Amino acid sequence: MINTLPFNEHVAEYEQWYETYPFVFQSEVEAIRELLPTGNNIYGIEVALGTGRFAQELGIKEGIEPSANMRALALKRGIEVLAGEAENLPYKDMHFDFVLMAFCISYFDDLPLAFSEAQRVLKNGGSLIVGFIDKDSIIGKFYEQHKPDSVFYKQANFYSTKRIIDELKLLGFKNLQFSQTLFHELDEIKEFEPAKPGHGEGSFVLIKAIK
Repeated sequence: MINTLPFNEHVAEYEQWYETYPFVFQSEVEAIRELLPTGNNIYGIEVALGTGRFAQELGIKEGIEPSANMRALALKRGIEVLAGEAENLPYKDMHFDFVLMAFCISYFDDLPLAFSEAQRVLKNGGSLIVGFIDKDSIIGKFYEQHKPDSVFYKQANFYSTKRIIDELKLLGFKNLQFSQTLFHELDEIKEFEPAKPGHGEGSFVLIKAIK
């Protein structure tokens, strides 16, 4: 993954973002929840789970995170988190029912390799769920414009939805399902924004793809 130093050194600032934008976080969490597989004995991980906020809310018990300081906070939240990177997952083949990548793909050194690794550790019929800020959306354009001034986004690579679709299809993922939320500028989101199917309107896009 791209240099994790900003995340390792600015954990408090990272955490404060969620307090500043509670309805953004709630909207994102519920959108992800709607796409997570359900049922008995469903076993999944979150890749690059940060401080464990999403994993905790979604009941995900396990995952990886390259930043030591963020791992420490995730552990305090009860997440079993290993040191690791998306391009080299420390898990055996065909092990999980789902892999969640939320807000992390912008920091991968090798996006196709990260998706390939997710594919490797998924069981046949398992789900890769990718959540990201669309480069062409309202918030995506704002982030692009302010990259030079941001501790966290300076090194980020933001992607269009089309680019992610193309990468997933190239690897053979199928039955792509789309969801979206965050339909306003960040500072204008003052209430929960329910997700709706598709993409092209909301800034936060989710793609669920089946191995």
